[in-house]
Amino acid sequence: MPNSIFSLSGKVAVVTGAARGIGRALCFALARAQAAVVLLGRDPAALASTEAQLCAAGGIVVHLSADVSDTASIEAAFDAALRWRGRIDILVNNAGTEQPCPSLEVDAALWDRIIDTNLKGAFFCSQAAARRMPHGGSILNLCSLSSEVGISGAAAYGASKAGLAGLTRTLATEWATRRIRVNGIGPGYFRTAMTEPFYADPQWQQSMLQKIPLGRFGRLEDLEGAAVFLCSDAAAYVTGQILYVDGGYLASI
Repeated sequence: MPNSIFSLSGKVAVVTGAARGIGRALCFALARAQAAVVLLGRDPAALASTEAQLCAAGGIVVHLSADVSDTASIEAAFDAALRWRGRIDILVNNAGTEQPCPSLEVDAALWDRIIDTNLKGAFFCSQAAARRMPHGGSILNLCSLSSEVGISGAAAYGASKAGLAGLTRTLATEWATRRIRVNGIGPGYFRTAMTEPFYADPQWQQSMLQKIPLGRFGRLEDLEGAAVFLCSDAAAYVTGQILYVDGGYLASI
């Protein structure tokens, strides 16, 4: 799409949590839209495997190790990303973690691990990216259904994702003068390594499918168009928004 408003040709995108799941799928989508992609994550072997597959498909890719819960690691990674091609245009804050737990059993270590990755990490990655976007850019946050609704057993995760929705709107407002757009996508129910324990329960699957108007769970490719759109010039007048890709779940409850 070299002449399309959806093209990301000439742009450099940084994706956190890029080695697997949603992050990996979005890396492929951005590469197909002709962005050069920086893969960030904590598993060098998995990142290298994803990089090799993207390169084999014709992508321009590099991987860098980073822990988004550590601000020094973030700064080092974004310095390296900037040196790679001399610019950063897009950030996708995808890195996230979850461990379902009854609220009365959540301890400080679990709370900190989830909040530090999902919310603190997204903020400081956004800050690092914005400081390296002198000509503007686009930041995309991976929100969640729990940004909008309460989910039993997900106190820390829900707090992190509701906070991420608020952060999206705040940064969009503050950084508009810097020509940095900040949006989010909110996946509905998608089968990934993190959500696999839910899908192991056939009764849960049947019950959940009855709540999704489109009658199926999400496929990773269902997120690709939304992400490319919000990162591209096609969304030049869109900021502070969260696009829920959920098969109609939130509209129906």
